[in-house]
Amino acid sequence: MSSATDSSTDAPATPQLPLHMLRNGFDPVPDLAAVREGSGLAQVRTPFGADAWLVTRHADVRALLGDAQSFSNVWKRPDHGLSEQEAAEMRRGNLLAYDPPEHTRLRRMLTPEFTVRRMRRLQPRIEEIVEEHLDAMERAGAPRDLVADFALPVPSLVICELLGVPYEDRAEFQERTGKALDTSLPEEERLRLNVEQRAYMRELVERAQADPGEDMLGMLVREHGDDLETPDLTGIASLLLVAGHETTSNMLGLGTLALLRHPDQLALVRDEPERVAPAVEELMRWLSIVHSGAPRVTTTDVEIAGQVVPAGSIVVFALPAANRDPELVDDPEKLDVTRKQTNHIGFGHGVHHCVGAPLARMEMCTAFPALLRRFPNLRTATPDDEGEFRSYHFVYGLKRLDVAW
Repeated sequence: MSSATDSSTDAPATPQLPLHMLRNGFDPVPDLAAVREGSGLAQVRTPFGADAWLVTRHADVRALLGDAQSFSNVWKRPDHGLSEQEAAEMRRGNLLAYDPPEHTRLRRMLTPEFTVRRMRRLQPRIEEIVEEHLDAMERAGAPRDLVADFALPVPSLVICELLGVPYEDRAEFQERTGKALDTSLPEEERLRLNVEQRAYMRELVERAQADPGEDMLGMLVREHGDDLETPDLTGIASLLLVAGHETTSNMLGLGTLALLRHPDQLALVRDEPERVAPAVEELMRWLSIVHSGAPRVTTTDVEIAGQVVPAGSIVVFALPAANRDPELVDDPEKLDVTRKQTNHIGFGHGVHHCVGAPLARMEMCTAFPALLRRFPNLRTATPDDEGEFRSYHFVYGLKRLDVAW
């Protein structure tokens, strides 16, 4: 099994990374491409200690993600220190832990809130939030940490307002979720943080049940309060809060660095409005910040890439390899914002396709050009070889990005 060790002084204590989480900066490691071009399938050890089959080719990954019957999201994950009842309670409401028809029932309640038409209503507020943070950066002066000052707070404020989460709590919940997604930390610590995060969200849900506001939690209570018990609402809200700020914020940080390293592409995004939406799709494909998505378990013997995988096997997906498959696009290693739309799987595929994708697209289509136009001479303030990547996180990104203008 391929893995990597940390080069820091505490290397012996740092867990090894599975193949699909290994990167060289923006790029998946060559070993991953070698699997894709070879058998298409590899056996890996997951960050939670289980053996799994790793699927690497775009066509295979897309087909498997679209087959919820043969590849189930419902399976017993390791729950260190939790009783079976406590573990079941922790999973309630988390759409990533359900299959149809229960998944369909829960998702149907959320889908109306994330339609493109509904998101357009948020556009003016998103623009306002972006401009407020750019103003603050400009007032403070260079250099600034783009992650702390822009990439993280913009989507955090948007999802807080959308859900009805107090923005003043952001530092606390961001620290919790950031650590909970960090595979270099002990499993017991990450579990404790998840329990704390769920307790925090339960308090907000109970507050909304007592006095529902105009936000999404209030809507869910008013419209679906008879169908959703408190643990279900808590799980839904927890997933939306984590997904709503972790993914988009890392795309904004890493995507900005990618554009800075490709000045010709940056100029197109900055100067030609019609390029922005295709650029977001290309950045989603090229960066693939979510390494795998939720693992699945096979419900029957299935054939993947010409090999029979037995029933009861865990399967994970190498999204970075799949999105750079030569069968998907020509010259897949090249960042090209002028590409025609591709069937990238940066937002997943099938019944678990990211429900918040319209919101994420709107935030990125607003934030990237606004940042680049406000600071037309934006540049990194540290040498290229000193980028601080979040190598051990389930969501890939940057720890910080010092910029000047």
